[in-house]
This record gives sequence, C-alpha cells and structure tokens, in this order.
Amino acid sequence: MKPSIKIDFVSDIACPWCAVGLGNLENAMLELQDRVNFELHFRPFELNPNMPKGGQDTIEHLTQKYGMSEEQVRENQSQIRARAIETGFNFHPEGRKRVYNTFDCHRLLDWAAKEYSPSQQLTLKKELLNTYFCLAVDLEDHTNLLEAVSRAGLDLQRAQEVLNGDEFFNEVRDEEKIYTNLGIHSVPSIILNDQYLLQGAQPPESFIQAFESLINQTT
Repeated sequence: MKPSIKIDFVSDIACPWCAVGLGNLENAMLELQDRVNFELHFRPFELNPNMPKGGQDTIEHLTQKYGMSEEQVRENQSQIRARAIETGFNFHPEGRKRVYNTFDCHRLLDWAAKEYSPSQQLTLKKELLNTYFCLAVDLEDHTNLLEAVSRAGLDLQRAQEVLNGDEFFNEVRDEEKIYTNLGIHSVPSIILNDQYLLQGAQPPESFIQAFESLINQTT
C-alpha cells in the first residue's frame, strides 16, 4: 500500500511566485505518483488584505512596496514570467495591470474544497491564477471569476450564489488566522504532513527530495 503525503499549499492568487511554486510542485508530484498518494489542499493567504476596491496600478504598487525603481520592477516581472512559462503558466507579456484584493477568490476555493473535491479545487486554483496572470483581467469583476469557474467545470449558478452572498466568509478568515498564527507571513508556504515547512517557489528537485524523505520514514 502506498504511503500518503498531505500538502497544505498556503498561497494567494495575487502571488506570481505561487503560480511558479504550484507548477513545480505538480511536476514533483507527477514524478512520484507511482510511489505515494498526494493529498493537496489550498489554504488562504492575502498579500493585500486592505487593498481598496478598484485595486492599484501594479507598477505603482510594487515600487512602493519593495522600494524598487520602475525599471527594476519590470525586469523582475520579466524574470518571473520566464520562470512561470517553464512551469506551464504562460503569463501575459504585458503583465497584470492592477493589484486587487483576492478574498472572493479564496471564498470560491473554499467552496470548491467543501462541495467538490481537492482535485477540483486544484483545477479552480489554476484557472484563477490563469485569469489573473495569463489573461491579466480584473479580479474584482465577478464575470471573470465565473468564467474561471466555468473553465474548471464547476456549477456557475452555485458560484454566483457564493459571490453574491457572504458564504465561506468566516471559514476563510478562520483559516487565514491559523496560518498567520503559525508564523507564516510570505507565500507560497508549503506544509507537509502538518510538520515540515517549505517556503518559496521551490524547484521540483527540492519537493522530490522532501517527498522521498517522508516516504523513507514510512518504510
């Protein structure tokens, strides 16, 4: 019987490195799928919880947040895009236009986890990342979120109900508190079997090494 590895992927839709990290994680999981069962869950983290409605211009936001010049920001974004393409995320060549609050995205992901399955939550996660980084459209526009839901094969009417109301509000807030109370202040943060923490967009080799170490502990 194959051992199981639980993966809690703490991340935000607004985080480009989370897309890179997820792509690398999937490649590592694919490499070892014959030896271990993976249980992947996405946990909420908001990089910009206080972002006002309408968001902020991306370049303006990043220069203010990191104290870099516009040229440095654009070069950094270009490097991230190259890394993302390697993992299967074809980021828009002009980049995302604005930075938004992502709370509704996290509510939809919590809905997908609770009313569907981890695999369908993964599909929705990837479609939301594609919406923001590849299509580079407005995350506050529910039409764009519902199109991601549709591409993920989930129920559009039910998703609309979630977005129009306050379902999963408390659940997402409670989960966010769990991970910030654990000391997580940057993403992606990947927790294996509730014990081991990997941070940042690790290469597939790092994930494989960690997985093999856990497999060896069970044999």
